[in-house]
Amino acid sequence: MAGLMRAWRVHELGEPQDVLRLETDVPEPVPRPGQLRLKVDAVALNFPDLLMCRGIYQEKPALPFTPGAELVGTVMDGPRAGEQLMGSPVGDGGLGEQVLVNEARAFPVPDGMPLAKAAAMWVTYSTGHAGLHRRARLQEGETLLVHAGAGGVGSAAIQLGLAAGARVIATAGGPEKVQVCRDLGADIAIDYLSEDFVPIVKDATGGEGADVIYDPVGGDVFDKSRKCIAFEGRIVIVGFTSGRFADAPTNHALVKNYSVLGLHWGLYGKKRPEVIPEVHQALMRLWDQRLIDPLVGAELPMSEAPAALARLGERGTVGKVVLLP
Repeated sequence: MAGLMRAWRVHELGEPQDVLRLETDVPEPVPRPGQLRLKVDAVALNFPDLLMCRGIYQEKPALPFTPGAELVGTVMDGPRAGEQLMGSPVGDGGLGEQVLVNEARAFPVPDGMPLAKAAAMWVTYSTGHAGLHRRARLQEGETLLVHAGAGGVGSAAIQLGLAAGARVIATAGGPEKVQVCRDLGADIAIDYLSEDFVPIVKDATGGEGADVIYDPVGGDVFDKSRKCIAFEGRIVIVGFTSGRFADAPTNHALVKNYSVLGLHWGLYGKKRPEVIPEVHQALMRLWDQRLIDPLVGAELPMSEAPAALARLGERGTVGKVVLLP
C-alpha cells in the first residue's frame, strides 16, 4: 500500500504564488511496468511550469497536479535502486518528494556532473539541440540570432550554436543580462530594452540577416525577427514568454523566402521516441568536450517553489533556477 509524501499541488488555475499549495498527504506514486520511482534530488524550473499553473500551456493536466518537468532523481526500487537519473516525469511533476519516469527515457547522470546542472540539462538543451539541428539544420559558419539569451532556453541555444560552429548574436534585457550573453561566448550581444536589434543584425550580416533565429519570446520580437531573417532563413518558434502569439503572414514568408518552424520537444516522446536517446547522446558528447555547460543562476530550497516560479515569470532570473529538497 502506497504511503504519503509532500508535494506542491495546483487545485485551481492562476499565478503560482496564489495557487500552489504544499500538501503533506499526497499518495506516493506506484510504478507500472516500464516505469521507475525516483526520489527527487533536483528540479529545474521552466516557463511551461508557470503557464501550466495559469492554465494557458498547450498541455493542460487535470486538476489537481504537481508541476516540474525537468529533474534528477535517485531510483528507489528494484535492480537499479540508488542510481541517479535525469529525465521528465510521467504524470505529476517534480515539485514533490517522489516521481515516476519511463525507464527508457531516463538516463544516468554522468560522473562529475553537478546535480543542478544535470537537472537543467534535460529539457532545455534537448529542446535547443532538436530545434537548431533537427528543425533548423544549422550549419557551421551560419549566423544564429538567439532571443532572451540570458535565460535558461537562450543560454543553452547560445552554447549549442557556438558548438555547431555558428556565429551567434544574442538579445537580452538590460546590461547585466547582455554581459551574461557575452560571457557565454556570443559574438554580439544586444540590449533589446535600449536598442533595436533589427538594424544591428542587418549591419552585422552585411544586410543579409540571420540564417537561423531561435525565438522563445514571440509577440513583438517575432514580428521584428521577420525583418532581419536571411534568404532561406529559418525562424524556430520555441515559446511565447512575451504573452502574445504573433502572426506569421504567409505572403511575407513567400516574398522573403524563409521558413517558420514550430518546436514542441514534448511531442517527440509520443511521435518520434527514438529521437530522445539520439539527442541525449549528442548532448553528452558535447558535455564531455565541455562545449556546453548549463548556466544555473540560482539554487533554492523546494519550499520556495511558488516565489521562484513567480520570479521566473517576471523575468527576474538568469539561466536556470533549480530547486533542491
